[in-house]
Amino acid sequence: MAKARSCIRILCVDDHPLVREGLIRKVEHQKDMKVVAAAATGEEGIRLFKSYRPDVTLMDLNLPGISGLEAIAAIRKAAADARIVVLTMYRGDENIHRALEAGAAAYVLKTTVSDDLIRVVRQVHAGARPMSPDVESQLAGRDESPTLTPRELGVIEQMARGMRNREIAGELGISDETIEVHARNIFKKLGVRDRTAAVVTALRRGFLRLDE
Repeated sequence: MAKARSCIRILCVDDHPLVREGLIRKVEHQKDMKVVAAAATGEEGIRLFKSYRPDVTLMDLNLPGISGLEAIAAIRKAAADARIVVLTMYRGDENIHRALEAGAAAYVLKTTVSDDLIRVVRQVHAGARPMSPDVESQLAGRDESPTLTPRELGVIEQMARGMRNREIAGELGISDETIEVHARNIFKKLGVRDRTAAVVTALRRGFLRLDE
């Protein structure tokens, strides 16, 4: 039996075939929803969005090629009213902040019960911006914690690659002394005492990702 014309048309963007298939099966069991397209990369997701203009897009953050954040921004640039739900494994408060800042309407973890995801899709389609208590708590924690400047992010990204201060200074074109100042500021903001702890904390909060 064909679905009604008023059904919620959905685009799924995730690089894992099993995840995409699972999402499609879950959505197709809903009488008021239909998956109109599925993509494995951010570039493909942008292209399919422009072709199908779905009502709601489910977007992973960790994608080959351009990131989910970049795809969200591109889609929102193409259609300011695009409704996007981030569906990801990333918990960090900085991940959440960046996704919402890019234009996502909701942030859902892949560990969420599938029925909750369906509820969120319906709410986003209706114009709401639902937020789970866990996500709200992490955002509140971010508001109370100092964030890293773009330069500090550049420094800790190089730390995560195992580079020493002198190497980072050469890479970024600044002095060794300036790198030391940035490092001290990073440690203070993240509440840590050494480079290893700084990288671990930056990964947990979402300032860094393992694939960067």
